Parts: sequence; structure tokens; C-alpha cells
Amino acid sequence: MKKHTSSEAILLLKDGTVFTGKSLGRIGTTGGELCFNTGMTGYQEIFTDPSYFGQLVITTFSHIGNYGVQSEEVESDKIQINGLVCKEFSHHFSRKSAEGSLQDYFEKSGIVGICEIDTRALVRYIRDKGAMNGIISSETTDIEVLKRRLEEVPSMAGLELASEVSTNKEYDMRPEEVKYRVAVLDLGVKRNSLYNLVQRGCEVKVFPYNTPFEEMEKWNPDGYFVSNGPGDPAATKVAIESVKQILDKEKPMFGICMGHQMLAQANGIATYKMHNGHRGLNHPVKNLITGLSEITSQNHGFVVDAEQLKNHPNVEVTHINLNDNTVEGIRMKGKPAFSVQYHPESSPGPHDSTYLFDDFIALLEQYK
Repeated sequence: MKKHTSSEAILLLKDGTVFTGKSLGRIGTTGGELCFNTGMTGYQEIFTDPSYFGQLVITTFSHIGNYGVQSEEVESDKIQINGLVCKEFSHHFSRKSAEGSLQDYFEKSGIVGICEIDTRALVRYIRDKGAMNGIISSETTDIEVLKRRLEEVPSMAGLELASEVSTNKEYDMRPEEVKYRVAVLDLGVKRNSLYNLVQRGCEVKVFPYNTPFEEMEKWNPDGYFVSNGPGDPAATKVAIESVKQILDKEKPMFGICMGHQMLAQANGIATYKMHNGHRGLNHPVKNLITGLSEITSQNHGFVVDAEQLKNHPNVEVTHINLNDNTVEGIRMKGKPAFSVQYHPESSPGPHDSTYLFDDFIALLEQYK
């Protein structure tokens, strides 16, 4: 196995705070919004999740890379994060079925990162101060140079990113026996969401984020799935208009994460940037319809405004986060449309929420 050597690396935060450590991945410089994920496993799925596009991910679990990488454990066709911050980075892996090391995987993808820093202190700092931009460098230690480069990193607020991660052309996935046809509006869809639909008898046709509603409707789908994705939902205006037209057509619609925020925006309900997002595999959510709670996988930095939902004539809250009471699910009154803020496809994560795909199938059956 190839031996890797680490050089000194620096993490500079927007407010001037500096952490020093060792390099991982490619030697270089990279910037983005810092966010932390509390999951203990599933790092490859996290790194390839399009919702993380352009971000620097801090992993709170101490060992990263120890089980290598596999081609089947991806959520998209490339690594989506801008950089990694971790405590212990393993250049060697112990899983026999692994196809290679995380270090080689990062080098091939041009990913820059930093390890051997106190991630506990860093996460506590960001948790208190709020999400902020940062820059990682393993090619220069000149703080003034890095400050200037950090100024060029855009703020996530107001940033439209669906166009950066969406498919460029339509594509299909189908089961052996097709029961339903589902049009997928791709704002940064995870592969496991598509697999969950196909496993339930859905032929899916995935459309680019800016596909006109009329174009999707020509395929004559039984329902619509609006995916997760990165960036500020308020800036994703073309998708908001598409969702409005889907609702006018009154065909079943299921939204996840960004798709959830699109359903809110289409009904005039605002979204806002959180002090810190929800990212991890252990977030408790209560289903207000059934009274049951579930442990969920989450990845979002924006949330739907609960105040604007309180007396809304057309939308009701179906799920809430038990940690901070933020809105985790909504549904339309009198229309077959619902959404959740979290990730029921659960890759990585617990499978408590996969029933939501079954709920969508029931709507497809009812309205077919």
C-alpha cells in the first residue's frame, strides 16, 4: 500500500480564528461554509451527498477513513464537499471489501482537507458562534493571503446551487414491473431516494432542475418527487414555480429536504438560515399525525418558518423536531402533497422513516 505523508495545514475561520493541523487528500487550498455532521458512520455517503455541495464538512466522529471506500456507497457520481475537517484520518483501511483508501479517493477527486485538530473545540465554537465560512490550506501558511482568498468565498445565504448539482439531461430508472410513473425534479437528488421509489414499483424519470412543468407533464407521470439539494431555497426560484404548477395540477407530490422547502415557498411560507443546521443520523422527530417518534437522518442549514405556518389556510405541520421544535414535515389541506425536512431514504442512517415512501405510494394509488 502506498505510504502517504502529511504536511502542515491551516484552517482559517471567517472571524479570524485559526486551527493548525496536518493535511489530508490533495495539497491545495479550498473554502466554503463550515458545517458539522454527528454521524458515526457513512462518511462516503455524506461526502457524495449533493446537499453538501460547496461546504467544508467537520466530522465529529474521531476516526475517518478506517473502512476505506466502495463504489456502491455513493449518493451521486462525485464527491460534493469542498473539503474535510476531522480529528484522526486513517490512510489505511481494514475492511476486506473496500476498493481503496479514502486518501486515494480524495486525491483522485482533488479534495483538500485538514486533520489532527481539536474538532470538539471547533464544533463547540461553531455551535456557539453560528455557521460561518472558512478556508483550508496545505500549500500556504500565510494568514493574510488566506484572509484575502476567504473574502472570495460566497455566503450560503442567497446562493442558488441546484444548477450546480442537478443532472444535465433526463434519465430513467425502472423496476421489472412498473406500477406507477414518478417524475423527479432533481435539485441534487440522492441515489437512494430513487432506489426507494423503484423498489416500490415506480418507474422514475429524472428531470433537470429547470425543466418546465409542461415538459415533465408530457411524460404523463402519476406523481412528482421533488428532491433534496444545496443552497438557499428562497433563491431556487425556478423550482418554486414548478411546484406551484404541480399543486395546481393536483397530482401527488412528495418533497424531501429542499423539496420540502419548495413546497413551503410555493405556498408563500418563508424559509430562513439556521444558526447551525441539522446534520447527523440521530435527530428525534415526532409525527404529529400518528403521535409516534422516529430517529432521523438530517442534512440542512435552512428551515421553514414555523410562525407563518400557525394559521395558514392551506398547509399544516405534520412533523416537528424534538430538539428545537423546528418544522420537520408539512402537508397540503385538500391536495395530495406532503414533504419532510429530513431524509427518509436514510443512507446513511436509521430506517425509521421509510414509511413515508409507502405513504407516497398510497397517494399514487389513490389518485391514479
